[in-house]
Amino acid sequence: MYEPIRTKSVHSTMADSAPDFPHRSREEELDIQLAGHLAALLAVTDELRALAPSTDLEAASERLAAQVTRLRGGRPPARATATATPAPRTDALHRRAHALAGRALVVAASRADTAAAILAAERMDAHAAALEPRALASH
Repeated sequence: MYEPIRTKSVHSTMADSAPDFPHRSREEELDIQLAGHLAALLAVTDELRALAPSTDLEAASERLAAQVTRLRGGRPPARATATATPAPRTDALHRRAHALAGRALVVAASRADTAAAILAAERMDAHAAALEPRALASH
């Protein structure tokens, strides 16, 4: 009635063939994501340092660079020299940095990376504090 299948199916399953692309573990994916958030936070921190240099921002940028280097297996992050822009932009940068630190905190917590989580939480607090006097003055 029916002729038997003589050729191998074009549809393969994971069980009968080796994958032809590399797979990363969940931890590796989280490390990549965390490094990306911290690198973005570092870029914003460097911009803020160019606008309003401070020892807090200097120390934060060094700690952020160290965490990114650790998460990337010893490869340091690319750092750009920021140019000075008008002062009103600092509020937007602080808000952006606060959001990035929040994202980094979520990923660090799910990865159980205490050092990165503490750093991200400290940066969230610092950027929130930088925005408070302006928020109070506008009310």
